[in-house]
Amino acid sequence: MISDSAHLPQLPHRRDTPIGCIGSGFIMSDCHLVAYKNAGFNPIAIASRTPANSRKVAGRHGLKAYETYPEMLEQADIEVVDVAVPPDAQLDVIREITRHAGKIRGILAQKPLGINYQQAVEIVSLCEQANIVLSVNQNMRYDQSVRACRAVIDKGLLGDPVFASIDMRAIPHWMPWQQRQGWVTLRIMSIHHLDTFRYWLGDPIRVFCSTRPDPRTSFEHSDGICLYILEYENGARASSWDDVWAGPAKEGAAADIGINWRVEGTTGMARGTIGWPEYPARTPSTLDYTNSSLGDRWIEPRWNEVWFPDAFAGTMAQLLVALESGNTPEISAQDNLKTMALVDACYLSAQEHRAVEIDEITNR
Repeated sequence: MISDSAHLPQLPHRRDTPIGCIGSGFIMSDCHLVAYKNAGFNPIAIASRTPANSRKVAGRHGLKAYETYPEMLEQADIEVVDVAVPPDAQLDVIREITRHAGKIRGILAQKPLGINYQQAVEIVSLCEQANIVLSVNQNMRYDQSVRACRAVIDKGLLGDPVFASIDMRAIPHWMPWQQRQGWVTLRIMSIHHLDTFRYWLGDPIRVFCSTRPDPRTSFEHSDGICLYILEYENGARASSWDDVWAGPAKEGAAADIGINWRVEGTTGMARGTIGWPEYPARTPSTLDYTNSSLGDRWIEPRWNEVWFPDAFAGTMAQLLVALESGNTPEISAQDNLKTMALVDACYLSAQEHRAVEIDEITNR
């Protein structure tokens, strides 16, 4: 059995570390700041490229709004910066933060960490040179079912992992900056699933990816509907269908929306759902698991927490714990480079219609 708290993050002893926020969109206002308040964290300042929106979010959450983020970094008494800006703005924002090394101790950066693997390497290098701890907001690791499944795997309740799969049939809300990049799924949703497979099974050695455009998305892109298969040196395999078309539900047909996942091992199996497609309804994710010692029984732990917004407390918590303990964050920037490389490998695989070794990306 896993513990009753296996789905929850470790929280820091000190929760009053002052946090400054850069970005004032939905993900900051409705997810980060809501989760931080519920966890007892201490965000005190906010700035964004739209000062009027920063003031609105500041009023809602009791923060001080600044006209620009350089002004906030200069004037606010903060130790940690929470960055939630489009990926093509991250490099410039983080470069400015590193100019305040000594004052700023840690950064939590939104995923994806820049526009590609090479830019992510540059961002990581900037923070290392400034001696600032950088972590990445790969928040699906803190979805309660994903985290509990990792506990099931770690306790050996499935034996050796053999196969994992994720099946997403969901219609996300696209952000305007995606059109600038020509991205739809791989760097937006698939990056969560690729990172989850790494969290559960470790690092694959190669990937095969096939994509096609999403019929509903009007701007030019290649990565609408995505299928990818990860191969591991120990023989394990992982695969995902990331389907943002999900049938013509928006065009009048009945909807069949959801995210299901499964992990099979040599002695057991886990299965679950991700409740996020029903947001803003609070629909908890689920986990069921069984193994050969349980016969035909399934163990079905349940909880009240949900991925959006509750998981965002976990991503900030693991950074605060690292700063408190002096240890490496659970979602360290160096670790996240491997997820960024995996995403780039998927794009290359789909473009060239072949399996791609991850080393092809990291050794460039």
